[in-house]
Amino acid sequence: MTTTRKLQFAIFGNTYQPKKSASAQKILACLAQHRVEVLMEQSFYEFLTVDQQIMVDGVRIFDGDSFEADFAISMGGDGTFLRTASMVGHKEIPILGVNTGRLGFLADINANDIEHTVEALCQDDYSVETRAVIQVETNGEPLQGYPCALNDVAILKRDNASMITIHACINGETLTTYQADGLIMSTPTGSTAYSLSVGGPIIVPGTHVFSLTAVAPHSLNVRPIVFSEDAVVDLTVETRSHNFLVALDGRSEKLPDSTRLTLRKAPYRVQVIKRSGTRYFHTLREKMMWGADQRH
Repeated sequence: MTTTRKLQFAIFGNTYQPKKSASAQKILACLAQHRVEVLMEQSFYEFLTVDQQIMVDGVRIFDGDSFEADFAISMGGDGTFLRTASMVGHKEIPILGVNTGRLGFLADINANDIEHTVEALCQDDYSVETRAVIQVETNGEPLQGYPCALNDVAILKRDNASMITIHACINGETLTTYQADGLIMSTPTGSTAYSLSVGGPIIVPGTHVFSLTAVAPHSLNVRPIVFSEDAVVDLTVETRSHNFLVALDGRSEKLPDSTRLTLRKAPYRVQVIKRSGTRYFHTLREKMMWGADQRH
């Protein structure tokens, strides 16, 4: 006699939205009804049980990336989804983004729809989009910590320092020298985030390209450029303060300007769960409020 293995769900969540903890209770109750095995990130578990005094039973606790699961559920906004993706990393576990924040391109499942969504996952009625990730090397070695970004990698000046000079090469060929407050290399996933706010293009997921967009460039001739995701980008930086910031999905680190940065496609992709029937351009119109009458 064979027994069917229970599906495993790993739960991640933000720890700074006390009013949203009711959504966690709803999700946990729904998962319990489906008799799946639930794992929960330790910091989120402590937030719910200690800070919010919520009873959480029947879950296995894990810390960091020491877990395995069939699905990962990110509870929060897109920032929580990005952190979840960094912890899932090369495991390539499909991630479901449940939106308890405001604007969500990645976390696009409403908490009120979680029952239907979990039912669909259990019945294998969903699709998965694969998203490219940028990997960062410093002087030929992977950046310390988690060296990858699902949204973007930003090279930025520090504090109130003068603009920085960034020498950029693509596949060993000189592209240009940027004099700007910074430079953003974005994936299609991140094209509607920081890159968009400084004039970068919206890139449809699945197009297999990256983009470079300058932040407040000194020259008006500088424009965003889109190139193959298989390209390798080398950057060197000159600054008056002799150091600069590199930010991966918002996680920033100070580096000396003697550092040579190499940015390339990571050897794995992030798997994003989409409900059957989800349409990208519908989501884009809704989130960007295209066609909305602003006079009301």
